[in-house]
Amino acid sequence: MSPTLYVDVHVLQTVPPANINRDDNGDPKEAFFGGVRRSRVSSQAWKRATRQYFAERNPTGADAVRTKQIAGQLAKRLHQRHALGEEQAQRLANAVLQPLKIKPGRKAGETAYLLFFGYQQLDAIIDLFAEEIPELVELDDTALAARLKGLPVQEALSKGHPLDVALFGRMVAEIPALNVDAATQIAHALSTHSVELEMDYYTAVDDENTENTGAGMIGTVGFNSATLYRYATLGIHQLEHNLGGADATDDGARRFLDAFARSMPTGHTNSYAHRTRPSLVAVVIRADQPVNLVSAFENPVALREDDTDGIAEKSACRLAREYGIAVRQWGDEPVLAAACHTFAPDSKAAEAVEGVFGPNHTFTELLDRVHQTLRSARENA
Repeated sequence: MSPTLYVDVHVLQTVPPANINRDDNGDPKEAFFGGVRRSRVSSQAWKRATRQYFAERNPTGADAVRTKQIAGQLAKRLHQRHALGEEQAQRLANAVLQPLKIKPGRKAGETAYLLFFGYQQLDAIIDLFAEEIPELVELDDTALAARLKGLPVQEALSKGHPLDVALFGRMVAEIPALNVDAATQIAHALSTHSVELEMDYYTAVDDENTENTGAGMIGTVGFNSATLYRYATLGIHQLEHNLGGADATDDGARRFLDAFARSMPTGHTNSYAHRTRPSLVAVVIRADQPVNLVSAFENPVALREDDTDGIAEKSACRLAREYGIAVRQWGDEPVLAAACHTFAPDSKAAEAVEGVFGPNHTFTELLDRVHQTLRSARENA
């Protein structure tokens, strides 16, 4: 079993004019921090982007789904595995899930809330009664419900979690036994500097209109640009508990770090083509508690007329200083501190980052160091 370890991920990423996470007015989300308005990307937006990133790159396809249609998904698996007709499969799926007493939604066939589960867990449920399917489909509704009442369906949903569920957890208020404590926490991304909302006035031309020069459509959309500080923490001990194996945990940690660093929410992506890569990814493995370093930017970063460094470089210096002070003052030397950055080798930012996080690594080398450190910590525990 892994010792108590937290993998903190600190990311600085500059995003050009964009609207990647909208509020209820359709404008980019913002937050008031350090006395000024900041650009903000919600934790939910980046969690979803992270989940989608590694689901798309999983060779076996998506491991998990979050939906109100668990009965429909189970019926689909029954149809695929046992060639049942759609009506028979749906009837059987409804009867199997009935003992869970999941609150129904407003629409037929839906639950009142989203459920997060793995497809392999649905297969495990089917395995509980697969050999009896020819007999079960011949029973009437009352006899079918009585026959399936004692199946350990809840137990099947409480183990064998896919990585998605193990990382982000599952909350079912009405059925606490189905809850899964999340192994990761993701903070709202904040700009390291003050940001002002701008409006994009756009028009669209009717290609077939040759009679006048007016626009076929006129509209506005809000946008901003920002250097964001992004933070996430991963509890290795909790991830191993959820997954039930050391190898799966090490692989899961690597996949999460890769996906979190490379992912990007896709709001208005066709309009702004805003996808960038981080300027800095710093990883700190700690044995005491997670530490968010957003306090480095409570005083917003600002540029003077004579500055030769940009916002990203000045933000990196701030982050490095905050981390160095925190370690020195609190005396909590980490298990590992390492970073990957894209700053010029002779820049102030490179000097500051490497002064506290060590030599610059490629991103692959950084992932390798994390993997090796986690394995060594487990072996030495």
